[in-house]
Amino acid sequence: MSAEVGHWLERRTGRAEDWAPEALLAAKGDHTISVVLPARDEEATVGQIVGLIRRDLRERLPLVDELVVVDSCSADATARVAADAGARVIHQNLVLPRYGALPGKGDALWKALAVTTGDIVVFVDADLRNFGTHFVTGLVGPLLSDPSVVYVKGSYDRPFADGAVTQPHGGGRVTELVARPLINLHWPALAGFIQPLAGEYAGRRAVLERIPFVTGYGVELGMLVDLLDIAGLPALAQVDLGVRVHSHQTVEELGRMAGHIMLTAWSRLEREGRLVAADRPGSRMVQFCHAGEERTLRVSDVGVRERPPLITVPEYVAARPFASYGEQ
Repeated sequence: MSAEVGHWLERRTGRAEDWAPEALLAAKGDHTISVVLPARDEEATVGQIVGLIRRDLRERLPLVDELVVVDSCSADATARVAADAGARVIHQNLVLPRYGALPGKGDALWKALAVTTGDIVVFVDADLRNFGTHFVTGLVGPLLSDPSVVYVKGSYDRPFADGAVTQPHGGGRVTELVARPLINLHWPALAGFIQPLAGEYAGRRAVLERIPFVTGYGVELGMLVDLLDIAGLPALAQVDLGVRVHSHQTVEELGRMAGHIMLTAWSRLEREGRLVAADRPGSRMVQFCHAGEERTLRVSDVGVRERPPLITVPEYVAARPFASYGEQ
């Protein structure tokens, strides 16, 4: 580990319990905070998450100013459950319709940033089974206590349940097999991030609106690399949120996620002028999937598409007061 990363780990790694909610409210001042949950077919978990945030961080303690669920074309009752629990529900494809509809989590996050108003935005995945409001308070803590921090990433242990057997640290397979090797090879300054693909993070709008959003599963890696470029490592932080329990993906689904992440890394290396190739990488993934004893062939598109920085989108700029855009 480099001295730079070692120093960053000591200085910029915290724990959720370091920031008491009451102290954060006192430190909040004029800041406004939006919490966003991107959700697709998460009716089983989204209501509890929304309900806890509403009860503890809006009603009991007015820390969160805006609570939004972006429904990504769910086929179940995600939108209704979220609304009943107290969230403002936004349908992904109705935001900035001139730019069309693109599939993927990253597109939901980009559109969520477009329709929210907080100068601090917290993103939380909607499939968490053990959510506590410390996920939110822990992420906003460094942002409210240190103006030089612009982005905070969650870290945690990720157990993996395989039938009746649970491995306490067996989750995060794509992180360990794909993302971490890529980071150490090409962006070693980011090697101190414990969970670089974590879906829980928070940032200042004035910085988030200046970066592109990969529309697929590569969004978290792309965001980290782009923020390192425009803000520098000292402006980034991570907070230990404890344990994260969520639904697990199949091996085939993880393979498609890995494809998105590898192509996102390719796009950043190419943009930085560190990769020159005679041919473009392929964007189709052929997989042999099993359903019982049957084997089926599946072809998926894992190509990387991006939404532009929102600061370049006229509709977004027109809807924001000019004062919200500062030199960084």
